[in-house]
Amino acid sequence: MRGLLAVILLLGCIGPAASAEVIVHLSDSAGHAVHDAIVTLTPDAGSAADAATAPRAPATHVIDQRNEAFVPYVQLLRPGDRVVFRNSDNTRHHVYSFAAIKTFEFVLRPGESSPELRMDAAGIAAVGCNIHDHMITYLFVTAAPATAMSDEGGHVALGQLAPGRYTVHVWHPQLHPGHPEPTRQIDIAGGSDTVHLAFTLSLMPDPRLSMDREHLDY
Repeated sequence: MRGLLAVILLLGCIGPAASAEVIVHLSDSAGHAVHDAIVTLTPDAGSAADAATAPRAPATHVIDQRNEAFVPYVQLLRPGDRVVFRNSDNTRHHVYSFAAIKTFEFVLRPGESSPELRMDAAGIAAVGCNIHDHMITYLFVTAAPATAMSDEGGHVALGQLAPGRYTVHVWHPQLHPGHPEPTRQIDIAGGSDTVHLAFTLSLMPDPRLSMDREHLDY
Protein backbone atom coordinates (compact mmCIF):
# COMPACT_ATOMS: atom_id res chain seq x y z
CA MET A 1 0.00 0.00 0.00
CA ARG A 2 2.87 2.35 0.87
CA GLY A 3 4.53 1.53 -2.46
CA LEU A 4 1.35 2.35 -4.39
CA LEU A 5 0.94 5.63 -2.51
CA ALA A 6 4.55 6.57 -3.29
CA VAL A 7 4.00 5.96 -7.02
CA ILE A 8 0.83 8.10 -7.01
CA LEU A 9 2.64 10.95 -5.23
CA LEU A 10 5.56 10.72 -7.67
CA LEU A 11 3.28 10.89 -10.70
CA GLY A 12 1.51 13.87 -9.22
CA CYS A 13 4.81 15.69 -8.76
CA ILE A 14 5.93 15.00 -12.33
CA GLY A 15 2.79 16.56 -13.88
CA PRO A 16 1.98 16.64 -17.59
CA ALA A 17 4.87 16.29 -20.05
CA ALA A 18 6.09 19.49 -21.69
CA SER A 19 5.22 19.88 -25.36
CA ALA A 20 6.87 22.01 -28.04
CA GLU A 21 4.58 24.02 -30.31
CA VAL A 22 4.56 26.43 -33.24
CA ILE A 23 2.17 29.38 -33.29
CA VAL A 24 1.60 31.10 -36.63
CA HIS A 25 -0.21 34.36 -37.39
CA LEU A 26 -1.33 35.04 -40.96
CA SER A 27 -2.33 38.42 -42.39
CA ASP A 28 -2.78 39.90 -45.85
CA SER A 29 -1.02 42.92 -47.36
CA ALA A 30 -3.68 45.21 -45.83
CA GLY A 31 -3.06 43.81 -42.33
CA HIS A 32 -6.29 41.80 -42.15
CA ALA A 33 -6.30 38.35 -40.57
CA VAL A 34 -6.29 35.49 -43.09
CA HIS A 35 -8.48 32.50 -42.31
CA ASP A 36 -8.93 29.27 -44.31
CA ALA A 37 -5.16 28.96 -44.81
CA ILE A 38 -3.47 25.59 -44.32
CA VAL A 39 -0.20 25.52 -42.37
CA THR A 40 1.87 22.34 -42.60
CA LEU A 41 5.12 21.43 -40.85
CA THR A 42 7.35 19.02 -42.78
CA PRO A 43 10.24 17.52 -40.76
CA ASP A 44 13.67 16.98 -42.30
CA ALA A 45 14.10 13.41 -43.50
CA GLY A 46 15.80 11.17 -40.97
CA SER A 47 15.21 13.46 -37.99
CA ALA A 48 13.47 12.37 -34.80
CA ALA A 49 10.49 14.44 -35.92
CA ASP A 50 10.26 12.31 -39.08
CA ALA A 51 9.16 9.21 -37.12
CA ALA A 52 5.95 7.50 -38.22
CA THR A 53 2.79 8.57 -36.46
CA ALA A 54 0.01 6.34 -35.19
CA PRO A 55 -2.75 5.62 -37.72
CA ARG A 56 -5.99 7.56 -37.36
CA ALA A 57 -9.51 6.36 -38.09
CA PRO A 58 -10.95 7.92 -41.29
CA ALA A 59 -13.43 10.76 -40.78
CA THR A 60 -16.46 11.84 -42.82
CA HIS A 61 -16.83 15.54 -43.64
CA VAL A 62 -19.96 17.28 -44.92
CA ILE A 63 -19.65 20.09 -47.47
CA ASP A 64 -22.95 21.95 -47.36
CA GLN A 65 -24.45 24.17 -50.05
CA ARG A 66 -26.28 27.11 -48.51
CA ASN A 67 -27.23 30.44 -50.06
CA GLU A 68 -25.44 29.33 -53.23
CA ALA A 69 -22.12 28.87 -51.47
CA PHE A 70 -20.11 25.84 -50.42
CA VAL A 71 -19.62 25.68 -46.66
CA PRO A 72 -16.82 25.43 -45.67
CA TYR A 73 -14.69 27.23 -48.24
CA VAL A 74 -11.69 24.98 -47.43
CA GLN A 75 -11.82 21.48 -45.93
CA LEU A 76 -8.73 19.83 -44.45
CA LEU A 77 -8.66 16.03 -44.85
CA ARG A 78 -6.39 13.04 -44.31
CA PRO A 79 -5.97 10.32 -46.97
CA GLY A 80 -8.83 7.86 -46.49
CA ASP A 81 -11.28 10.49 -45.22
CA ARG A 82 -14.68 10.75 -46.91
CA VAL A 83 -16.68 13.73 -48.14
CA VAL A 84 -20.44 14.14 -48.55
CA PHE A 85 -21.92 17.07 -50.48
CA ARG A 86 -25.32 18.23 -49.22
CA ASN A 87 -27.72 20.63 -50.96
CA SER A 88 -29.51 22.81 -48.40
CA ASP A 89 -30.63 25.32 -51.05
CA ASN A 90 -33.97 25.48 -52.84
CA THR A 91 -32.27 25.20 -56.23
CA ARG A 92 -30.31 22.32 -57.70
CA HIS A 93 -26.52 22.21 -57.90
CA HIS A 94 -24.13 20.36 -60.20
CA VAL A 95 -21.04 19.57 -58.09
CA TYR A 96 -17.92 18.62 -60.02
CA SER A 97 -14.12 18.43 -59.92
CA PHE A 98 -11.52 17.56 -62.54
CA ALA A 99 -8.66 17.47 -60.00
CA ALA A 100 -5.82 15.00 -60.49
CA ILE A 101 -6.45 13.45 -57.07
CA LYS A 102 -10.16 12.80 -57.73
CA THR A 103 -12.59 13.37 -60.59
CA PHE A 104 -16.32 13.36 -59.83
CA GLU A 105 -19.65 15.05 -60.47
CA PHE A 106 -23.07 14.97 -58.82
CA VAL A 107 -26.34 16.68 -59.71
CA LEU A 108 -28.06 17.40 -56.41
CA ARG A 109 -31.66 18.54 -56.11
CA PRO A 110 -32.82 20.52 -53.07
CA GLY A 111 -32.47 18.43 -49.91
CA GLU A 112 -30.32 15.75 -51.57
CA SER A 113 -26.87 14.54 -50.52
CA SER A 114 -24.19 12.85 -52.59
CA PRO A 115 -22.80 9.39 -51.87
CA GLU A 116 -19.70 9.30 -49.66
CA LEU A 117 -16.62 10.16 -51.69
CA ARG A 118 -13.36 8.62 -50.42
CA MET A 119 -10.27 10.79 -50.81
CA ASP A 120 -7.28 8.44 -50.93
CA ALA A 121 -4.57 10.56 -52.55
CA ALA A 122 -2.85 13.61 -51.08
CA GLY A 123 -3.27 16.84 -53.00
CA ILE A 124 -5.76 19.64 -53.62
CA ALA A 125 -9.12 19.36 -55.37
CA ALA A 126 -10.94 22.50 -56.46
CA VAL A 127 -14.70 21.81 -56.53
CA GLY A 128 -17.24 23.96 -58.36
CA CYS A 129 -20.88 24.07 -59.38
CA ASN A 130 -21.56 23.80 -63.12
CA ILE A 131 -24.73 25.87 -62.66
CA HIS A 132 -23.51 28.63 -60.32
CA ASP A 133 -20.04 29.73 -61.40
CA HIS A 134 -19.29 31.72 -58.22
CA MET A 135 -19.53 28.59 -56.04
CA ILE A 136 -16.20 27.00 -55.16
CA THR A 137 -14.66 24.94 -52.39
CA TYR A 138 -11.28 23.28 -51.91
CA LEU A 139 -10.44 19.85 -50.52
CA PHE A 140 -6.90 19.87 -49.10
CA VAL A 141 -5.76 16.27 -48.50
CA THR A 142 -2.49 15.72 -46.65
CA ALA A 143 -0.78 12.95 -44.72
CA ALA A 144 1.46 15.40 -42.83
CA PRO A 145 1.08 14.78 -39.08
CA ALA A 146 1.44 18.47 -38.19
CA THR A 147 -1.11 20.51 -40.12
CA ALA A 148 -4.00 22.83 -39.27
CA MET A 149 -6.20 25.56 -40.75
CA SER A 150 -6.13 29.19 -39.62
CA ASP A 151 -9.09 30.49 -37.64
CA GLU A 152 -11.01 33.76 -38.06
CA GLY A 153 -8.21 35.61 -36.29
CA GLY A 154 -5.59 34.23 -38.66
CA HIS A 155 -4.02 32.01 -36.01
CA VAL A 156 -2.72 28.44 -36.18
CA ALA A 157 -1.30 26.48 -33.22
CA LEU A 158 0.53 23.19 -33.81
CA GLY A 159 1.59 21.26 -30.73
CA GLN A 160 3.02 17.92 -29.61
CA LEU A 161 6.08 18.48 -31.83
CA ALA A 162 9.23 16.38 -31.58
CA PRO A 163 12.63 18.12 -31.61
CA GLY A 164 14.12 18.69 -35.04
CA ARG A 165 14.22 20.95 -38.07
CA TYR A 166 10.98 21.62 -39.93
CA THR A 167 9.89 23.49 -43.03
CA VAL A 168 6.70 25.50 -42.52
CA HIS A 169 4.46 25.59 -45.61
CA VAL A 170 1.50 27.97 -46.02
CA TRP A 171 -1.25 27.42 -48.60
CA HIS A 172 -4.36 29.46 -49.34
CA PRO A 173 -6.68 29.18 -52.36
CA GLN A 174 -6.20 32.88 -53.20
CA LEU A 175 -2.41 32.84 -53.37
CA HIS A 176 -1.20 33.97 -56.78
CA PRO A 177 -0.72 30.97 -59.11
CA GLY A 178 2.84 30.43 -60.26
CA HIS A 179 4.33 32.21 -57.25
CA PRO A 180 6.46 30.24 -54.75
CA GLU A 181 4.53 28.89 -51.78
CA PRO A 182 5.38 30.81 -48.58
CA THR A 183 7.80 28.67 -46.55
CA ARG A 184 10.19 29.07 -43.64
CA GLN A 185 12.62 26.74 -41.85
CA ILE A 186 12.54 26.46 -38.08
CA ASP A 187 14.29 24.44 -35.38
CA ILE A 188 12.43 22.88 -32.47
CA ALA A 189 14.73 22.40 -29.49
CA GLY A 190 12.24 20.25 -27.58
CA GLY A 191 10.68 20.42 -24.16
CA SER A 192 8.43 23.46 -23.81
CA ASP A 193 9.97 25.29 -26.79
CA THR A 194 7.47 27.64 -28.49
CA VAL A 195 8.18 29.20 -31.88
CA HIS A 196 6.15 32.22 -33.02
CA LEU A 197 5.93 32.99 -36.74
CA ALA A 198 4.16 35.63 -38.81
CA PHE A 199 3.44 35.52 -42.54
CA THR A 200 2.08 38.30 -44.72
CA LEU A 201 0.27 36.83 -47.72
CA SER A 202 -0.39 38.51 -51.06
CA LEU A 203 -3.85 37.27 -52.05
CA MET A 204 -6.05 37.57 -55.10
CA PRO A 205 -9.68 38.76 -54.68
CA ASP A 206 -12.14 36.26 -53.24
CA PRO A 207 -13.77 34.51 -56.24
CA ARG A 208 -16.97 33.92 -54.27
CA LEU A 209 -17.73 37.64 -54.39
CA SER A 210 -18.17 37.46 -58.18
CA MET A 211 -21.82 36.49 -58.72
CA ASP A 212 -22.97 35.01 -62.03
CA ARG A 213 -26.41 36.65 -62.29
CA GLU A 214 -27.29 34.64 -65.39
CA HIS A 215 -27.70 31.46 -63.33
CA LEU A 216 -29.24 32.77 -60.12
CA ASP A 217 -32.77 31.65 -61.02
CA TYR A 218 -31.81 28.40 -62.72
